[in-house]
Amino acid sequence: MAALHSTAFCLGSVALSSRQELSFRRGNVKASAFFCPSSVSIPQLSFQSKALGGDGLPETKDSSLVVCFGEMLIDFVPTINGLSLADAPAFKKAPGGAPANVAVGIARLGGSSAFIGKVGEDEFGYMLAEILKENNVNSEGMRFDPGARTALAFVTLRSDGEREFMFYRNPSADMLLQEAELDLDLIRKAKIFHYGSISLITEPCKSAHIAATKAAKDAGVVLSYDPNLRLPLWPSAESAREGILSIWDTADIIKISEEEISFLTKGEDPYDDAVVRKLCHPNHKLLLVTEGAEGCRYYTKEFNGRVKGLKVDAVDTTGAGDAFVAGILSQLAKDLSLLQNEDRLREALKFANACGALTVKERGAIPALPTREAVYDAILHSVG
Repeated sequence: MAALHSTAFCLGSVALSSRQELSFRRGNVKASAFFCPSSVSIPQLSFQSKALGGDGLPETKDSSLVVCFGEMLIDFVPTINGLSLADAPAFKKAPGGAPANVAVGIARLGGSSAFIGKVGEDEFGYMLAEILKENNVNSEGMRFDPGARTALAFVTLRSDGEREFMFYRNPSADMLLQEAELDLDLIRKAKIFHYGSISLITEPCKSAHIAATKAAKDAGVVLSYDPNLRLPLWPSAESAREGILSIWDTADIIKISEEEISFLTKGEDPYDDAVVRKLCHPNHKLLLVTEGAEGCRYYTKEFNGRVKGLKVDAVDTTGAGDAFVAGILSQLAKDLSLLQNEDRLREALKFANACGALTVKERGAIPALPTREAVYDAILHSVG
C-alpha cells in the first residue's frame, strides 16, 4: 500500500427497508418517497470550543485525520443521458453518498481515510464495505443493521450531465444510526470533522449527528460542513432550511453551491457578494461557493475572491462537489495555515477545482474520483 500523507475518517451510513414506498415526478421527488416524521424540530446548537490558537483556529493534535459524518448508498446511473428513468435502457451501479465520496476522495489523493456509519446487513452493505477497503478507507467503524437495508438512489441524467434523484428510504439503515454506536475516540483524534445535513432529518441519526459534532468541537477539531441539499428527503422546504441553518454557526469551514445560497436566502442573488457575506458568521474561517465549471469563490474575514475551474465535457456531475471537498480538505488537513495565506489557499482551491472537474468526466461518484497524479496532470495540461 502506498505511503499515506494525510488521514481522513468519515462517519456516515445509508440503507433501504424491506418496504419500498416511492413517488416520483420529473424534476423533483415528493416527500412521500421515504419515511419521515411529519415535522422535524432541530434545536439550535451552541457548543463550547477548546481554546483557540493565536491564528484563531482550534488547537488540534499533530495529526491530519478528517472525520466525516453522513451517508453511504448505491447510486443507479442511467447508461444513456437525457432519458427519463422509465425510458433508460440500463443503469450503472455506483457506490456513493456524500461523506463516503469524500472519504474515498481523500484516500485517492494520497491521504488515508475511514468511514464510520451504518449500512444494511445485506449484499449492498457488504459491497460498500468492500469498496471502502479496496480504496484504502478504514471501515472498522462501519455498522450493519439487520433490520433495514442499504439505501438506493436512481439518478436521472439530463443531456448536460445535471441530475434528478429518486430515493428508496423507508427507512434506510443510515437513518437508524444511534449515538451509542459512535466511535467518539476516533472523532476526537481528528484534525477536521466533516458532515452534511441529511443526517439531521430523522431520529435517531439526528441525535447521533449532534453528539458526534459536539464531541469533535469539544476536542478542538476543525468543523467542515457541506449542507448537500436534497430537498425531497425533508418534510418541507422550511424544515430543510431550518435544519440546515440550525448547525450553521458552529462550523469553521462551509462549502455551499449557488443553488443552496438561493434556497437559504429565500431567492436572493447567489452571485452577489453582499448576499453571500450575510451567510458568513464570526465563527467561520472559510466559506466556499462552488460554481460548477466556472470554479469557486472563497470568503474569509480577511479576503475573498474567485478561482477559475477547468473546462471539461460533463458526462455525470454526481460527486463533483464531494470531489471538490475532498480536494480542499486533503490540503487543509496537512496544513491549516492555508486559511491565513490567500496565495496558498488559491493554489489549494485550484487543486480542488480540478478534482471536481475530473469527476464529471465519468459516470458515478466514487468510480470517477481522481488520483493526486491525475489532478496534477490535468492542472499541468490546462496551464500548457
